Amino acid sequence: MRHIISIKDFEKRDIEALLDRAEAIDAGTYDRHALDDRILGVLFFEPSTRTRMSFEAAMARLGGTSIDMGGVEASSVVKGETLADTIRVVSGYADAIVLRHPKEGAARLAAEFSSVPVLNAGDGAGQHPSQTLIDLYTIRQAMPLEGIDVGLLGDLRYGRTAHSLAYALTEFNVTLHTLAPQSLEMPPNVMEGLKDRGVEVVRHDDIEEFTASLDVMYVTRIQRERFPDTASYYAVASSYRVTPELLERAREQMIVLHPLPRVDEIDPGVDALPHARYFEQARNGIPIRMALLLGVIG
Repeated sequence: MRHIISIKDFEKRDIEALLDRAEAIDAGTYDRHALDDRILGVLFFEPSTRTRMSFEAAMARLGGTSIDMGGVEASSVVKGETLADTIRVVSGYADAIVLRHPKEGAARLAAEFSSVPVLNAGDGAGQHPSQTLIDLYTIRQAMPLEGIDVGLLGDLRYGRTAHSLAYALTEFNVTLHTLAPQSLEMPPNVMEGLKDRGVEVVRHDDIEEFTASLDVMYVTRIQRERFPDTASYYAVASSYRVTPELLERAREQMIVLHPLPRVDEIDPGVDALPHARYFEQARNGIPIRMALLLGVIG
């Protein structure tokens, strides 16, 4: 049994093996009955579309089924049940648990009380390892992962997808570029972790210079739900916007990724450009999460 809690728990060879398995799955090379009679417990304490549905679809494509606690308001959480007790109970019903929770560290806590594998589907501003594997897989479809320039744009303080991706990319000798509102820059502990791993981080102030420097632009939403008050959110909302005109300055092979949902940070006019890969990125959630489920249950 192996929990999937943080991308920092993966070595380079683990990442490459999972990407290779996902590629084989994408090509149709997998056992459609591999997880017959297996059950995935889906515990989402925050809203989700892509992560929840792609995990459920991945389980179904492998022959398994999913059980869902529903919304928090319809569960025993409203009666005061602790996360530890919820996990103890659900691990008696399922063969694995996928958990999304607003508190950073919740997935690692859940792993301590679970008798089955726990897959972290996002814990506050912490980690989102399966999304990172999707991001890496999408980049690898367009170019080699080694030695490229990757830019992180938007909410780098609370953006768990940006944190996870930055750590993962330290395994591939990349140069990281960042552009964020001053109050949403990468947290000092994450910057220290990247420095300890030997990655070069270039901070930018100008979005045009930033864009021209990249092979991959990773755009993140300014997350209203992470802010302590509405005024703080509106002070930085719509700080940056990726438009077709901006991308005229980009390298020809540069791709734009976004974990979605987007608000107004990417103009819809970008969707038709060859740079746009975020809808392919969303579709890649199926083979990656199938590979993960096979790894922990199969």
